[in-house]
Amino acid sequence: MTLEMKKFGFRIRTRGGSVVDNLTIQGRDREEAERKLRQVYHHCVVLEASESQDPLPSDASDFEGVISLIADEGRRGEG
Repeated sequence: MTLEMKKFGFRIRTRGGSVVDNLTIQGRDREEAERKLRQVYHHCVVLEASESQDPLPSDASDFEGVISLIADEGRRGEG
């Protein structure tokens, strides 16, 4: 059984008053990601939260394609 992990982006204000942008945390849902966030940034205030919509490129897991690219590059160097 595979659990789908999603990425969530946060913009927060720390308890010291600093604003932290572009925090990305993985979780099964927003609640889990926010729980993980609060483990690191105690007493923070979430100013913005969004689910990341950047899927992996279709060829990101094409292991055989990468191997063939490396092999092709090697053949060019032999000539």
